Amino acid sequence: MAVPDFQSLTLPVLKEFSDGLEHATKEIRERVARQLGLSSEDVAEILPSGGQTRFANRVAWAHVYMKQAGLLESVRRGIYRITPRGREVLASPPPQINLHFLERYPEYLEFRARQYPTSANAEAATSVESREKPEASILTPDEQIRAGYQLLRANLAAQLLERVWQASPSFFEELVVEVLVKMGYGGSQEDAAQVVGKSGDGGIDGIIKEDRLGLESIYVQAKRWETTVGRPTIQQFAGALHGNRARKGVVITTSNFSREAIEYVKSLHTTIVLIDGRQLADYMIEFGVGVSEVETIKLRRLDEDYFGEE
Repeated sequence: MAVPDFQSLTLPVLKEFSDGLEHATKEIRERVARQLGLSSEDVAEILPSGGQTRFANRVAWAHVYMKQAGLLESVRRGIYRITPRGREVLASPPPQINLHFLERYPEYLEFRARQYPTSANAEAATSVESREKPEASILTPDEQIRAGYQLLRANLAAQLLERVWQASPSFFEELVVEVLVKMGYGGSQEDAAQVVGKSGDGGIDGIIKEDRLGLESIYVQAKRWETTVGRPTIQQFAGALHGNRARKGVVITTSNFSREAIEYVKSLHTTIVLIDGRQLADYMIEFGVGVSEVETIKLRRLDEDYFGEE
């Protein structure tokens, strides 16, 4: 039999967590394959892009979406566990846990809204994700490609942020260094690594060069937090900048910033840039940190000039 699509795999995946224990994704793949009676050939089928099997790819997507909807939780890298909400779903399971089903959960809708901020993008995402809905708009092929790309990028960002949360504090400091250097700050990797990550006064974790010449310094604070970074933390950092006669600073966190913290920064004469977890993941994708290129697709259009005849 052919490998089911990932929406058809989602409920079987959730059922394998019904014992309430922690399970690795590899273990779940093996159990779901047995549950569905998939052959070794089915499980071994490689995606056209190579590097991963179709079955592993679809099971991974099932994990990602259920985590976004709060049915599963990530305990640590590659390890998941069912949540109380997931147990409620299994108590009265639907025929299929598809993307339309997940839209009943505010966390999933919030995830969608973050990745598709405009109505046009949201409409495109709906058409790609919920084709079973009759009211879904019909998109042109190029619009479908763009919507599909946004969907892939959104889930890659979610996976990146999850891995960053699971990483050690020292790994996070190194990641911050690499992102800033790739963005053009800090001079060389070696220069930046020498100053970032050293505990300082007032929450300053390091100082990097604004450019390779070191014309001005930027003070850095890195927070590998899951809780919201509030105004008091930013006030302390601003005070440390003032004490060092510094004019520029950046605070990077894996979580987010409170509204009060964001408004406070706007009122300062000192420039402090706030980078939350979602922005950090976007920068990692944009500058190639923690990601690798799988496949490049070139789109071609008809060249009308070529067929023009005088």
